[in-house]
Amino acid sequence: METAEIRRRFLTFFESQGHTVVPSAPLPAIEDPNLLFINAGMVQFVPYFTGQATPPWDRATSVQKCIRTPDIEEVGKTSRHGTFFQMNGNFSFGDYFKEQAIKHAWNLSTRPVSDGGFGLDPERIWATVYLDDEESIDIWHRIIGLPMDRIVRRGKADNMWSMGIPGPCGPCSELFYDRGPAFGRDGGPEVDEDRYLEFWNLVFMEWLRGEGSTKTDYEILGDLPKKNIDTGMGLERMAVLLQGVDNMYEIDQIRPLIDKTAELTGKRYGVSTSQEAAQSHPDDVRFRVVADHVRSSLMLIGDGVVPSNEGRGYVLRRIMRRAIRAIRLLGYDKPAMPELFPVARDLMSSSYPELESDFERISSYAYAEEESFLKTLKHGTSILDSAVAETKKSGGRTLAGNKAFELHDTYGFPIDLTLEMASEQGLSVDEEGFRTLMSEQRARAKADAQARKTGHVDMSVYWKMLEEHGPSNWLAYETLDTESKVLSILSQGTSVPVATAGQIVEVVLDSTPFYAESGGQHADAGILRGPNVSAEVLDVQRPVKGLVVHKVRVLEGELALSEGVQAHVDPEWRLGARQAHSGTHVVHAALREVLGPSALQSGSFNRPGYLRLDFSWRGKLSDETKSEVEEVSNLAIRRDLPVTVDYMTMPEAKQRGAIALFGETYDETVRVVEIGGPWSSELCGGTHVGHSSQIGSVVVTGESSVGSGQRRVEAVTGIEAYQYLARERDLVNQIASELGAQRGDITERIGALLKRAKDAEREVAQMRQQQMGAKASEYAHQARQIGAVKVAAITAPDGTKGGDARQLATQIRSALPDTEPGVAAVAATNGGKASLVVTTNEAARGRHLSAQGLVKAALSGRGGGNDDTAQGGGVPAEQAPALLEAIVAEIGR
Repeated sequence: METAEIRRRFLTFFESQGHTVVPSAPLPAIEDPNLLFINAGMVQFVPYFTGQATPPWDRATSVQKCIRTPDIEEVGKTSRHGTFFQMNGNFSFGDYFKEQAIKHAWNLSTRPVSDGGFGLDPERIWATVYLDDEESIDIWHRIIGLPMDRIVRRGKADNMWSMGIPGPCGPCSELFYDRGPAFGRDGGPEVDEDRYLEFWNLVFMEWLRGEGSTKTDYEILGDLPKKNIDTGMGLERMAVLLQGVDNMYEIDQIRPLIDKTAELTGKRYGVSTSQEAAQSHPDDVRFRVVADHVRSSLMLIGDGVVPSNEGRGYVLRRIMRRAIRAIRLLGYDKPAMPELFPVARDLMSSSYPELESDFERISSYAYAEEESFLKTLKHGTSILDSAVAETKKSGGRTLAGNKAFELHDTYGFPIDLTLEMASEQGLSVDEEGFRTLMSEQRARAKADAQARKTGHVDMSVYWKMLEEHGPSNWLAYETLDTESKVLSILSQGTSVPVATAGQIVEVVLDSTPFYAESGGQHADAGILRGPNVSAEVLDVQRPVKGLVVHKVRVLEGELALSEGVQAHVDPEWRLGARQAHSGTHVVHAALREVLGPSALQSGSFNRPGYLRLDFSWRGKLSDETKSEVEEVSNLAIRRDLPVTVDYMTMPEAKQRGAIALFGETYDETVRVVEIGGPWSSELCGGTHVGHSSQIGSVVVTGESSVGSGQRRVEAVTGIEAYQYLARERDLVNQIASELGAQRGDITERIGALLKRAKDAEREVAQMRQQQMGAKASEYAHQARQIGAVKVAAITAPDGTKGGDARQLATQIRSALPDTEPGVAAVAATNGGKASLVVTTNEAARGRHLSAQGLVKAALSGRGGGNDDTAQGGGVPAEQAPALLEAIVAEIGR
């Protein structure tokens, strides 16, 4: 049975049992600041389980996309570890409990395939339960009919679930399937969890747990007000069972990636004869890394993550680079992602059709990242080769840990690649030193993250507000003024009854006209006024869905609970914000018109008069292209296109062609903003002008790279666009005045001045060369005889630059006799530092005198070049004479 069919049957079964089918949340855990990615099926339902929000349904089911990265280095080493997986789940929020959950799992698992089930043999299913969960044991034995010898009691570490912090917890019951003696020893899951494969975990959430630092050292404080069900059936694990394969890498959604890799590399997967050996065989590890990481990368980019050097983007970059490195170590040195990503798309699009429709955007990021990393590999390999050569020259057999760390941290060079390449050249690597530096870096990052975390208000405070007062009456689309009542005041996360002049506090109103920052649009500015108070609105946010929180500074009087205030949005601010947000849509549409449909927005920010838009594109935009984008934008503005807003379902919006921002979550009903009908159609919650002409104008002020395959355009709109052009005009007028030229003649006049300056520079350079040549002859005549070698060791005039010192050394060498060995050494001082240049003639090199060797001898191993010419520096200026003496001493040895 194909994996997509398993997924379909699961959702169909639970929908028939009264569950609402809830779409998978995007992989980025946007709603949870403590998570980078969704890592379990229940994450999007946490507020309902903890009582922070009221669930819209009593029972739900989903197939959640998940990413787990703590053991990313283990992926490939065994057939168990994977990064991306899918978790089938059914959930009850105070509705059914243990008996019904167990019945659902048993019925779907054992129901014949012809009746819509999975057809597992009931005689091969085992269940584990928490030690003293007699109720579950009774259900399994008395109601389901499972023999007592296939019901296993386990302790807290295995069969007690919690979130790892005080809050909901409860016992688990896990289902295992006996795959037979070919997979391991008899005796149940306590004996062998390879033979007895866990495929379903039923969590009975019924208690409240206390503090504790491990999985077992907390106490149970009491019962939850409502008992909940959270179950997870591993989709890939069920596919292993139903497809009769050995492990997850053999299922239909992964094995074709291994086969394609084998086709590309000419290597064979599964070369070992036993499972244990296969787990450690280097080629098999690499095959699994490629398959897992390519699929994971596809899903991450599909959900809006793009490669970067921090956060979620760094995780994506890391797994992509592991895949690229792995296939290169298998012997394939061409770009591999264009070969592998289409395979992954075809495997996953039956379950996630958006991967097919959005593949051009997804693949553009993947291919650009590979191109970038191949350059990194080339550069990193060069640096590693140099480090290996230095280690060998000094007689060492171990590459320093700090050098391995530098390669990893600065150049993105994986440590395992450093280990392998160093080994090929006969060196080991100081892994302990490397790990120490990595641990120190992680500790710094963890401390920094903890500091940022403790700087935020406990989110439960906002949930309590929402529960107490209900959703805010948000009227930003309808009005700029409301008569409002103060419902809550927070000072540093604590509720207070009053705020006085000078205090900055957070305020919740029953009704508000203020736009809360979202969708890239900056929050509104404005004022709260009451009989006894005036407060400036500094920021507006939605910390939890439905609740609008205003950050205000009390200017005069006192702001008190239950007080009536007039909430007033600054109309000029709102006008500028509307112009900028509509301008963002116009620029996006213009980019797509000029560059093509693959130039899709990946992020944006706009505030009054200013916008920036990130989009997928692999190369720098030419000046002509930027001008064309700007022209298309302003032509759309001049056409006075209507701006319309409609509400519809997501399928209707997709059918209309509306563009969604990847990585964002949307409700069942979405808001579609169109400018000129289909010319610009996007899902958007922002504020907009009524017609495009009201934007005023768009002036593109900048274009830059913000990552592999990602560009950023910046622009100004409205009165700010006029002011920007006015400043440009005044600058041109000033330059024209200084040059004594008409505005139209400025370019020609500046060109003439630049030509005169370049001519003067050439004349100065020629004079310097003539003077240097005369000096070179003089220095050559002053050369000392050191044994059979003529040595001209010269201190150049203070301030001599590196290029001039190099030229002087070369000229001195030319002035030395060709018939006998000659060395020219020039020490120069500039900016408080000394540099050294050494050149040798052919006769000197015939006596094995190397310029590079002499420089390294003087600079304790530093410096670079070749036998002919070398240089180095970076030491204090007062050491310049000592550098020359060191050269003389080395020649005289």
